[in-house]
Amino acid sequence: MAFEQYENEDDRIQDKLKQKTWNEIRTNDSWAIFKVMSEFVNGYETMARIGPCVSIFGSARTKPDNKYYLLAEKIAYKISKAGYGVITGGGPGIMEAGNKGAHLGGGTSVGLNIELPFEQHFNPYIDKDKNLNFDYFFVRKVMFVKYSQGFVVMPGGFGTLDELFEAITLIQTKKIGKFPIILVGKEFWSGLIDWIKTTMIEKEHNASPDDMNLIKIVDTEDEVVEELDRFYKKYNLSPNF
Repeated sequence: MAFEQYENEDDRIQDKLKQKTWNEIRTNDSWAIFKVMSEFVNGYETMARIGPCVSIFGSARTKPDNKYYLLAEKIAYKISKAGYGVITGGGPGIMEAGNKGAHLGGGTSVGLNIELPFEQHFNPYIDKDKNLNFDYFFVRKVMFVKYSQGFVVMPGGFGTLDELFEAITLIQTKKIGKFPIILVGKEFWSGLIDWIKTTMIEKEHNASPDDMNLIKIVDTEDEVVEELDRFYKKYNLSPNF
């Protein structure tokens, strides 16, 4: 899906609202399903050979000297040393830190990149045969969920929140197993967690208090590994790598 070029945002909106001819629909919309299918097939075949890993989510904008970048690198290093493979979004920022830590730890380092008009590019710490590129966000998210044995969520923006709430929703609705969701950085996440508890759950009753048990908030790399190990010992499982 190549990015459409527009002079300004108004042109983009006008184009999306324009009534399309049947030929345009068949050419531009209906046939896109084959591109979607090819991404699913390539993703499934590649990831099935790699096996499940732990996903690390976080902002692409985080700089290498940021404390959360350095922490993500330490977390991925310790995860890889504990035997877990690492999946990231394959780009810069926290994603780069995650792949770098896994690479330095001698572990499996996977990148699920997305083609964007800005920000995103492959980082150099992904294993060369474990570097996938996607045009569609929803296909990429399926790969994250299907092949993740746990989710480590670093500070990030809207994309990170999207990935976080996707994982929570799928676990809450029992569409996937109850894998650990670990938020890193109590200072960063405390405001959101307080809002969820006081407004969404206690005031509006839009979620169950038990749903908060799906989330663990930590501050250190050791706590992350402890949470993952606790989960695996509880279910008598072991890391894939």
